[in-house]
Amino acid sequence: MERALVLVEEEVRELVRRRGVDPATDSTTSVGRLVDEVLGEYELRMHSSNLPIIRDRAAVRKAVLDRVAGFGALQELIDDPEVEEIWINSPASIFCARGGRHVLTNVTLEPEEIRDLVERMLRTSGRRLDLSTPFVDATLPDGSRLHVVIPDITRRHWAINVRKFVVRAHRLEELVRLGSLDTAVAAFMDASVKAGLNIVVSGATQSGKTTMLNCLAGCVPGGERVISCEEVFELQVGLPDVVSLQTRQANLEGKGAIDLRRLVVEALRMRPDRIIVGEVRGKEAFDLLVALNSGFPGMTSIHANSAHEALVKLQTLPLLAGENVSHSFVVPTVAAAIDLIVHLGQREGRRCTMQVLGVTGRIEADRIETTSLFERSQVGLEWTGHRPPYPERFEAVGIDLTELLR
Repeated sequence: MERALVLVEEEVRELVRRRGVDPATDSTTSVGRLVDEVLGEYELRMHSSNLPIIRDRAAVRKAVLDRVAGFGALQELIDDPEVEEIWINSPASIFCARGGRHVLTNVTLEPEEIRDLVERMLRTSGRRLDLSTPFVDATLPDGSRLHVVIPDITRRHWAINVRKFVVRAHRLEELVRLGSLDTAVAAFMDASVKAGLNIVVSGATQSGKTTMLNCLAGCVPGGERVISCEEVFELQVGLPDVVSLQTRQANLEGKGAIDLRRLVVEALRMRPDRIIVGEVRGKEAFDLLVALNSGFPGMTSIHANSAHEALVKLQTLPLLAGENVSHSFVVPTVAAAIDLIVHLGQREGRRCTMQVLGVTGRIEADRIETTSLFERSQVGLEWTGHRPPYPERFEAVGIDLTELLR
């Protein structure tokens, strides 16, 4: 079948060129019609010539469609809803994450196929990859996130990660049904968003930070204007008044780069009611803190091993913004700007919320005072009995904390 597959693929590619079809931008249906046309003609010739016989038409059709309009041998993994991430260490070493576990796949590619694959993936992103820019971070048309590193930054082979954005939940209620969140905590978090508390979602890689951020964004009242800032588009905020911004690489002349710091500053000029920053990793944490202290409620996420470590990291990252940014400025700013930290983790291979930490706004001996509101035990996420900070904000939007937490 491989020989027949190659012949059909060659004919489809020739027809694509003649008809002026662009597989990167035209619908898969358009390319599919061309594949059907070529297959029909091939099968007519097959019975009157020595062409290789096609025994499984559906399999050949899918394989050709994947190669021409999709991502070749990786398309089956991309289409699999159970696969969360795919990474290539070498042509013969291709892994995926399935159900929270790393699995070595039976897929192999030639080095030329890998380069062609990356070129196709980057075609619609407007981003480039070359010796002067050996890293690239981009979004695929389906929302998956692509990261590529090439030699000589890597030892020998191209290193590729495709992190699929598997949206299993858009609202907190869906996280409850999935078992990632408890009903009482979901109600509290929904109330916290409506009350305008500033929320940080923390956790390790693949702990579900983006999904949680999306679900929290779903709690924002429909009348608010939301501006989101990200390195690459991942958030899907389902509100009527939303503007999404993403960073941009420098051009070939080394000019035109737009970083996350610039996006946060520009977002403040766009009349936001709320700002969402996909993730803070560096100097942009300073600009976010300044924004949150300007009267705009907001949300973000951060890599950390615990809620307390996330708070410490938020006090460290702003110091990277410049020598004139001091610890004595950052600590009280963090204390005033951050209200809740929602920490995520995994238990028995399933993502779940581990802790909700309240930041009181008070400082004792240069340490920000916190109070644990919800903690995970053997029976679930339980209220500790402590009341959240700023009860007056809940009262201002008509939320009875006593009723909510009983």
